[in-house]
Amino acid sequence: MIRHLLNFLLWVLPPTRLFALRRALLRLGGIEVAADACVCGRGWLYGRGTLSIGPGSWLSPGVVIHTHVEAPIVIGARCDVGPGAEFVTGSHVIGRPHRRAGAGTAQAIIIEPGCWIGARALLLGGVTIGTGSIVAAGAVVTRSCAANSLIAGVPATLRRDLGE
Repeated sequence: MIRHLLNFLLWVLPPTRLFALRRALLRLGGIEVAADACVCGRGWLYGRGTLSIGPGSWLSPGVVIHTHVEAPIVIGARCDVGPGAEFVTGSHVIGRPHRRAGAGTAQAIIIEPGCWIGARALLLGGVTIGTGSIVAAGAVVTRSCAANSLIAGVPATLRRDLGE
């Protein structure tokens, strides 16, 4: 219930101001957020799961995060998440013909340090984005990627090795 109230409070604040107040409110909601991380407004936080936002990270306006108690979301240090990006930990196994969305499942999402997640990217449960990687705008990430990768597309695939 606290996170629902938290969402409304964060929504009414100016979207790119008052970061210290935003961090304090997020901490009240059980979110682990570094002292210098910046979380912009106009996004939404669902669920009661674990969310960790590392030092120096920036979450742009409109980021939507679906947490689950069985699947943590970790955003490492110095990560930038573009406007409208979405993190979805939950899914379903394929069910019988009368209802194809079978039993619910949840898997973690890990964003290692130094990553850039483009605008409106969608990251699904079970993925790890390797250190220093870029997820292009609009990509749908269904599989993990190695460090220093540029991934793009639907579904996202390796487009280029960025090197060190």
